[in-house]
Amino acid sequence: MDEFDPLSNQSSPTAARPLLGLTVLVVEDSRYAGEAIRLMCLRSGARIRRADCLASARRHLQVYRPSVLIVDLGLPDGSGADLIAEMTRLSPRVGVILGMSGDDGAQARAINAGADDFLAKPLANLALFQETILAQLPADRQPMGPRIVADGNLHPDLVAYRDDLAHAADILTEGHDGATLDYLAQFVGGVARSADDRQLEQAARSLAKSRAQSRPSQSAVAQLAGLVQARLADRVAI
Repeated sequence: MDEFDPLSNQSSPTAARPLLGLTVLVVEDSRYAGEAIRLMCLRSGARIRRADCLASARRHLQVYRPSVLIVDLGLPDGSGADLIAEMTRLSPRVGVILGMSGDDGAQARAINAGADDFLAKPLANLALFQETILAQLPADRQPMGPRIVADGNLHPDLVAYRDDLAHAADILTEGHDGATLDYLAQFVGGVARSADDRQLEQAARSLAKSRAQSRPSQSAVAQLAGLVQARLADRVAI
């Protein structure tokens, strides 16, 4: 569903709303990270749609073409780099394609797949978000005159963080096979990093490390599950 300002009937960018007239498709499985981008798009004048996996994104892209495509590299049904590569080969191409992740080495993977630029998580700075997109737009899509530089960071509602924790808890009940644990470590680590939950992020890193080193991961899974459940049980803590 599009999110837009119903009071605005302008389609050309302005100094205060430099992304006015653009439609952004965000492919992101985290509600918290997706909410951060939604707030940035609304503050910038852009419309936004969101897909939470590759399959959903491909369904969107079959029926409409966004102005800007932002793809998280770690998705539940595959790598966002694959979608970036697919969209780069299409003609006509989406005007701006950006990769997004908080993982080491992700920027190189996104650029190698064909992305125009990269957004590093946690993504909170509105000015950086706007500048990254504007740098890829043609001159006729740039706001005229001096641009009002957005100051400070945006912080999503922590209800979205709780939704992500609930999703992590659901994943933990689905099984502990290797693919599930790899995705769980990546998902929880990214969510915790975005929310500045360092304890949970460290637990996710420990799980990822045990998986990478082919070590037993039961202890790391139990620690992660305990922290997730503690946060879901304690609304004040989040």
